[in-house]
Amino acid sequence: MKKEILAYFNKNTDGIKSRDLAKKLHLTNDFEFHSLKATLHNLCAEGFLIREGKRYRVNLGIVPKTITGKLEINRAGYGFVSWEDKKLKDIFIAERNLGTAFTGDTVEVSLFAKQKGKGKNFEGEVVRIISRKWKELAGTLQKSDSLYFVIPSSPEIHKDIYVSSKNLNGAKEGDRVIVGELIWLSPKLNPEGKIQKVIDKTKLFESELITIASEFNLPHKFSSKTISEAKKITEEIDENEIQKRIDFRSITTITIDPEDAKDFDDALSFEELENGNYRIGIHIADVSHYVKHNSALDKEAVERGNSVYLVGQVIPMLPENLSNNICSLVPYKDRLTYSVIIEITKKGKIVDQNISKTIINSNRRFSYEEVQKIIETGEGDFSKEILILNKLAILLRSKRMKEGSINFFSVEVKFVLDSNGKPIEIIRKESLESNNLIEEYMLLANQIVAQRIGKVRKKSDVKPFVYRIHDFPDKDKIAEFSRFVKTLGYNYSVEDSLDPRKLNQLMESVKGKEEEDVVNELAIRSMAKAIYSHQNIGHYGLGFKYYTHFTSPIRRYADLLVHRMLFDYLNSKQPKYSTESLEQLSEHISFCEKNAVDAERFSVKQKRIEYLQNHLGDEFDAIISGVMHFGIFVKIRDILAEGLIHVRSLENDFYVFDEKKYALIGRATKKSFRLGDKLRVKLVRIDEEKNEVDFIVSN
Repeated sequence: MKKEILAYFNKNTDGIKSRDLAKKLHLTNDFEFHSLKATLHNLCAEGFLIREGKRYRVNLGIVPKTITGKLEINRAGYGFVSWEDKKLKDIFIAERNLGTAFTGDTVEVSLFAKQKGKGKNFEGEVVRIISRKWKELAGTLQKSDSLYFVIPSSPEIHKDIYVSSKNLNGAKEGDRVIVGELIWLSPKLNPEGKIQKVIDKTKLFESELITIASEFNLPHKFSSKTISEAKKITEEIDENEIQKRIDFRSITTITIDPEDAKDFDDALSFEELENGNYRIGIHIADVSHYVKHNSALDKEAVERGNSVYLVGQVIPMLPENLSNNICSLVPYKDRLTYSVIIEITKKGKIVDQNISKTIINSNRRFSYEEVQKIIETGEGDFSKEILILNKLAILLRSKRMKEGSINFFSVEVKFVLDSNGKPIEIIRKESLESNNLIEEYMLLANQIVAQRIGKVRKKSDVKPFVYRIHDFPDKDKIAEFSRFVKTLGYNYSVEDSLDPRKLNQLMESVKGKEEEDVVNELAIRSMAKAIYSHQNIGHYGLGFKYYTHFTSPIRRYADLLVHRMLFDYLNSKQPKYSTESLEQLSEHISFCEKNAVDAERFSVKQKRIEYLQNHLGDEFDAIISGVMHFGIFVKIRDILAEGLIHVRSLENDFYVFDEKKYALIGRATKKSFRLGDKLRVKLVRIDEEKNEVDFIVSN
């Protein structure tokens, strides 16, 4: 009880009544409520909480004079520092108090004595740089009089980098470069650096990867020690190792992946039992067998945190001979796996389950499109097995939705590139039934693994572990979302967010309607972000009390971590990780994931802009994705490219921003441009350097 209360107040500084807190923590009976009140009383006695009337809140008087945390600077020039204790909101840092810190740096902050009014952030001043986020930066070399400086490509970097003429390394004015060895001694002066590399514009793929890797601080070259260690690993499997495992090589096994996939983490085996049930093996590449704890491979994998998938290329977590071959579940080859094996009835009820090390030999590699064709026609290789697997997946999905999984959808695009990496076509991806087939078995495996470790009779039996958690949505964001859908004629309240099934009902009511896309997108934006944590609070979006990541160890370090811990626990071995180390690792891999997502989105945005360069003057069907006082943001429906229609380009009236109606409304004509409206637009300007796209409304 105490841990759950502390976890809540570590994220929330506003006062809350005991009854409301009981709802937040899903306490349902009188005994739990009395226990809650007693614990709140004890926390007040300890000085952690204070009571104001009927409300309890964190005692902000226990805040230290200095704190350490990560700095984020926005484009307006000021910043915020998030810190580990989280008993209060992020620390506000005015531009004059940033010192020599870049955004992303870990810094020590001296807190000012007073808060600026109740409920506002504390203020502070950066007094020391603990560690730099940026080792290198990509940018363009410019010259002013006799001085050289690099203008960083990343909008996050608010200072140009001075470069001495003796440190140009052959670079000339106008070159795209990588600048490193950054030194910044005084906020009154610019940072200094040395040119590490001139980016060859003729090698498009290479230059894009280097630029994005530098801008997002992504390691993209493996060390010689790591490469050497990887080369020593061979495909040959020792017979003694095979004897320790359940042998599935004679059982029908397939993989289903995107057509252009190069690494295959997962496979499904299928067999019909004499009792009429089915035995399904969810087989995951046993990367932990090859990548040993604290090896060079392991240290570099944890630094990367995950693979990063840019358009047309990848920055892998593991060297290619492991990720694309030895660990990859390629067809017709023996491969070591870690498996969740279930026995399931024809009605989709799981009657038995087992987690074990295995060996498989895949009979066939399928693409999603090939499996979809089999689902639709009933014909093709292993059609009997695939059709039954799909029927069971539908039953599992239906059960999951009834129990509270939220039915979001995300629309993605695929780029068709020429031999030079230039985008020649953008295709909107369709979510196929075959995608859902694989997803259900992966969700099931992840859930079973998390339950095996986390579901205990007594709290004293809880073992250190890494969970994939998803918190309840922020009430302010939900209130804003609720206000918007009410303008469209739908009802959804902050209280409704306590039951994910209410959101499913809303999504079902907008299905097929004009506003479906925008409601879905805004609902996703209203949600909390899923992260990794050593403390389990469940997964709100999936409606699972226990969930982890087990199914992609080739491309996610979290899964590799889970494999190791799971094996140790199931074999009564001493775990390799303490609670403290798991806390640090969870925070690190969560950051790596967010950084990778940002890099991938940036790569997609750049390719869209590159594609649009050849379409200036063209018209597109679009939807309004955002409304501000200065204009409306629109998203092209086919290729999902976004841009701005400036308010000054809206003709024949003076348009005023109506915040309550999410619209720009003409003062004379009353014509409105509202969030979610469809319209025809013309592409009129592209600024590739600033990643800006401008449209006008077509007549």
